[in-house]
Amino acid sequence: MNVTKQPTERIDVLPAQPPAGEQAARRALIVLPAYNEEESLPPLLDAIQSTLTAAGVGYEVLVVDDGSQDGTARVVSQASFRMPVTLVQHEQNRGLAAALRTGLEAAVRASGPEDVIFTLDADNTQPPGLMPRMLSMISEGHDVVIASRFQAGSRVVGVPWRRNLMSLAARGLFTVALPIRGVRDYTCGYRAYRATALRDAMNRYGDAFVSETGFSCMVDVLLKLRGQGLVMGEAPMILRYDQKGGASKMRVARTALQTLSLIARRRLGQTGGK
Repeated sequence: MNVTKQPTERIDVLPAQPPAGEQAARRALIVLPAYNEEESLPPLLDAIQSTLTAAGVGYEVLVVDDGSQDGTARVVSQASFRMPVTLVQHEQNRGLAAALRTGLEAAVRASGPEDVIFTLDADNTQPPGLMPRMLSMISEGHDVVIASRFQAGSRVVGVPWRRNLMSLAARGLFTVALPIRGVRDYTCGYRAYRATALRDAMNRYGDAFVSETGFSCMVDVLLKLRGQGLVMGEAPMILRYDQKGGASKMRVARTALQTLSLIARRRLGQTGGK
């Protein structure tokens, strides 16, 4: 298993893309930001392995352990004996945005032209079984596919009413203030990105591509992709919050305020980057 301690410069931590001129099959590169997910990671990694193996899709998993105080790193180490998984460790907890940035940078640098980069929560609430459908949508012409709670066929199970209310309010606000064609679920972090599209956007924004803090960083990434002329779509998701291990790390009031601030700044034309 590859283990990287809190990188201070950009380095590849996943197997590198093949040399120029060599044809490679599409891979799924899966980024999992994780903080104290010892309980949730084993069933999630099992589901990723079984889903993509059955679908005949090559894959690599990157777990960014954001300063966990439990056995998250040990779980990843054990999983590495049966599946392709890489562990990157932040020595201290730096928050979701920093973990997402680390994971995306590593995945983009290791990706080939046909690869697809996934992000999803490490708490086992978002079903890996949806990945083949999301990959099919990328093959059909989408650049970004979001696992959506607001499409026909979607369901949410066990989600606290405050989080449901916030998600519905965010959907309404963004649809009016900053609409994106094909998108209803702005806040869900379970997404598939065409690697080339993600690389182009990250090259444009540099270190500012993930510039927000907290859970609003996921919305910010989507808004930065909004101006790239990308084709975005959604696949209906069954969100299984009842399978979550441990307490939620989201602070609803803080996230709501951050989201409102983000909307105001983007409406004023502040992009948060170049």
